[in-house]
Amino acid sequence: MRLENGEVRQQVARVDALLDRIDALEDREARASAAEALEGLLALYGEGLARIVESAARLGGEPVLRAFAEDELVSHLLLLHGLHPVDVESRVREALQEVRPHVEAHGGDVEFLGIEDGYARLRLRGSCGGCPSSSAALRSTIEQAVLRAAPDLLGIGEDVEQESPSGSGTFVPLATFAARSAA
Repeated sequence: MRLENGEVRQQVARVDALLDRIDALEDREARASAAEALEGLLALYGEGLARIVESAARLGGEPVLRAFAEDELVSHLLLLHGLHPVDVESRVREALQEVRPHVEAHGGDVEFLGIEDGYARLRLRGSCGGCPSSSAALRSTIEQAVLRAAPDLLGIGEDVEQESPSGSGTFVPLATFAARSAA
């Protein structure tokens, strides 16, 4: 039986709820046994996925690996087991390419500065004449796209910078924009 993405999300929520119930068990031995069983099962599935990815790379090459990466569930499973065929920087760059037309339509641009301590560092340029609410909306759009493509990141770094519209190179911390848009 093949599940649609919505059904997969429901199943993930169900598993999360069951894991919470296991964590809440008063019997330490039962909790430990359940955790050990889950770890063993995950290890077996991880090894199986590793063998599938290895065979797919050997027999089908890049198109097959790209198809794995584009499937939401398969992509997340590959990330969980450290098997994702596309590195995190490439996934962030692809996400930025997807949102760049939207950002540019609002008079802005976004530059990828790198990954640091699990966070994507970006520089935003311009945006609707400096309107704080537009800046916050653009940042949210960018952040959602990046984290959808790279859920293995911890987030968008607190040091996300926005270049002033004049292009003078003066940077204002992201927190400044968040505080302005909340006011």
